[in-house]
Amino acid sequence: MPELPEVEVVRAGLERWIVGRRVAGVEVLHPRAIRRHQAGAGDFAARVEGRRIVSAARRGKYLWLPLATRREQPETAIVGHLGMSGQLLVLPPDAPDGPHLRVRFRFENGGRELRFVDQRTFGGLAVADLVGDPAGGRVPVPVVHIGRDPLDPAFDDEAFVRRVRSKDSEVKRILLDQTVASGIGNIYADEALWRIGIHGSRPGRRLSRAQVLDLLESVRAVMGEALAQGGTSFDALYVNVNGESGYFERSLNAYGQEGEPCARCGTPIRRIAFMNRSSYFCPSCQRAPRGRPTGRR
Repeated sequence: MPELPEVEVVRAGLERWIVGRRVAGVEVLHPRAIRRHQAGAGDFAARVEGRRIVSAARRGKYLWLPLATRREQPETAIVGHLGMSGQLLVLPPDAPDGPHLRVRFRFENGGRELRFVDQRTFGGLAVADLVGDPAGGRVPVPVVHIGRDPLDPAFDDEAFVRRVRSKDSEVKRILLDQTVASGIGNIYADEALWRIGIHGSRPGRRLSRAQVLDLLESVRAVMGEALAQGGTSFDALYVNVNGESGYFERSLNAYGQEGEPCARCGTPIRRIAFMNRSSYFCPSCQRAPRGRPTGRR
């Protein structure tokens, strides 16, 4: 699933290519792609056509495109979540559609069009009202409950420390909780924990304030490096708006490295099951708390 750096790469591409353009037509080719827009395809298209895209915004893994009203003040937005395989592509009109095209947006004055492509149809688009955000600004209704992400300038470091240290849950589970901090997915949680030598099953309550701050900075460093390399592409399902893959997978030290020597100590990386996914760690550098999973077989 695309994580925060991948979604931010897509957001930046949308900002470059479609912000300021007015939507001339919308074609919904698969109803599941707009299943979160309960009024259906006709209403979705009617609420978007003729509107100018004001900006491209993101919180965690959610993207949204505020739409100008006649007074040029955005009150609604196209909200998108890429799910497992969603792609927002900006392509020439004569580019082949491909078998997984779900929604097409055409713009006034022609030129490149925006296409939502989703092989597994777990992602989706909707039009939602913008409301006041408790932390400031305006966000779509479906995004209000999502916490700010660690790359957000308004992220509250001390509040994050308090929440992590108040929980008995495993620290990796806390990192994946989108109400605590959004956008930290499985890949970057494993990488951040590896960098500071903490096992993902350690309870949050057992971390010191300094350790939580170190973890937060590790998360930011990993995500920043991934952004610089265009995100992480394990297959063709994650690409930026031009269809290009990211290269951060070449820099991974823990995630997906089972059996490979730890870059720090040479011990083979191990994998254990975690929340219907996998966790990767170094059993030497990241000692499991007593009574917690070690990955031994």
